Amino acid sequence: MRTIKTRSIHTYAFLSGVICVGFCLLLLLATPDIAQEKGSQDLLSQADAILQQMSELTGLPIRSPVKKQVVSRPEVEKYLIQNLHTEMTPAELHAQEALVRALGLVSQDFDLEKFVISFYTEQAAGFYDPSRKTMFIADWIPAEMQTMALSHELTHALQDQSWDLGHFLHSVRDNDDATAARLAVVEGHATAAMMQEATGALNLGQVPSLASLMESVLQEQFGDFPALAQAPYFIRMQAFFPYLQGLGFIQAGLQHGGWRDLGALFEHPPESTHEIFEPQSYFQHEVIPSIALAHPSALEGLPSLHFLAENVMGELGYYSLIGQLVSDDEAKQLGPSWRGDRYLLYEHPGGDDYALVARVRWSNGEASQSFFRDYHTILTHKYPELTSDSRSSSDVFVGTAANRVCLLLRNGDECLWAEGLPPARTDAMLAWLRGL
Repeated sequence: MRTIKTRSIHTYAFLSGVICVGFCLLLLLATPDIAQEKGSQDLLSQADAILQQMSELTGLPIRSPVKKQVVSRPEVEKYLIQNLHTEMTPAELHAQEALVRALGLVSQDFDLEKFVISFYTEQAAGFYDPSRKTMFIADWIPAEMQTMALSHELTHALQDQSWDLGHFLHSVRDNDDATAARLAVVEGHATAAMMQEATGALNLGQVPSLASLMESVLQEQFGDFPALAQAPYFIRMQAFFPYLQGLGFIQAGLQHGGWRDLGALFEHPPESTHEIFEPQSYFQHEVIPSIALAHPSALEGLPSLHFLAENVMGELGYYSLIGQLVSDDEAKQLGPSWRGDRYLLYEHPGGDDYALVARVRWSNGEASQSFFRDYHTILTHKYPELTSDSRSSSDVFVGTAANRVCLLLRNGDECLWAEGLPPARTDAMLAWLRGL
């Protein structure tokens, strides 16, 4: 049985990394009082001048010319499909769909590929492709927005020439959370550079939370973009995290130095999305130990279970999960307490029934107790017929629904759970979880 260490749903492989560097989203270019008015002239003819401006602003050298191309919506859609199939095998795409279905975040008929293509074709303003060393600009956006798209994408070109973005993003491919953190550096840096170019001499490091301002603008515009408006909270959070929280991280970097000092963030990138959400964690060199989670012996050899994937959810994943299935306020309160996790994903025959095994560590026992309550609530919503048995207590839940078993344990600052299990393996899995 082949093990797939797949890039999970909440990271760049699902949305932002479908294009290696991601799209400069049209929504992010619509921020009021920041966009500069330009004429309706062909701004691609000015790309070289804008490249020079972004080089001077960021301190990144121009090592070679950048290829440029205007693309239509059909061309963007075709490119997206080709890139998605290059980035991910059919098995990996299937595992991506399976994870969000297993977590109860989307319906069982959710089509990952269709959603990704629709989402980005709807919103794309431009993108830079490191493999082709080419900057693409959408031909349907207003001229004044093209200027900002060019400044964003040409910053990606400069990043690529200094740090090889393809290698930068793929070098931690077996850790989704670390990859998402690196993508936030890439997109946050380009978004901040775009803002800096638009605002002139304004010190972005001293501006109160540009990310919050941009998030408010995005929420106001949801209705103008059907794919975005219909996307679950979890998916929207994954899509905008590299831009919004990434921008906040770069603002914190600017407070520790100028534009030319930001290269250190690429040379020594953050290793978790926790460091993006909480920049002081990065700048104070907080160490987040990795979490081990072996394949349970209690589930080995079961013909009814097919192992699909294992990886790290990270603070981003848990924030998004709690935000959608509990509340945004709870996600904001509990998310910063994340201190490490690991999950295993299995599939039952038929393709619409899954088993999850997971382990997550929090900063203290109070936070782990909060998550224990939150995830118990999530389980009761996912499995309406879930009934508790006599082994349940304040720190242990054992429940059964529709011939599947759910186990949830709290042990100090950790929570461990397994759901969608065959009933015959309940005692063995409970003992295994208690032994971790």
